[in-house]
Amino acid sequence: MPDAECKHTPKCPTADSPDREAAQVVAAHPEQGWSLLCNALVLFEDTGELLPDGQIIAPHRPLATV
Repeated sequence: MPDAECKHTPKCPTADSPDREAAQVVAAHPEQGWSLLCNALVLFEDTGELLPDGQIIAPHRPLATV
């Protein structure tokens, strides 16, 4: 989904931005464990990501602090 498709104000962060997960959800499939964000990022419930260029970001859950 090109950046021009984002009609939100402020604009959603791009898929290569550090805050890419802040983009708005355009299709949610919680029963399958994933959501498509406005910046074409596929976000999985285990915190893994699939970028529009096919790059995989491994799950990155925060570590528990004691």
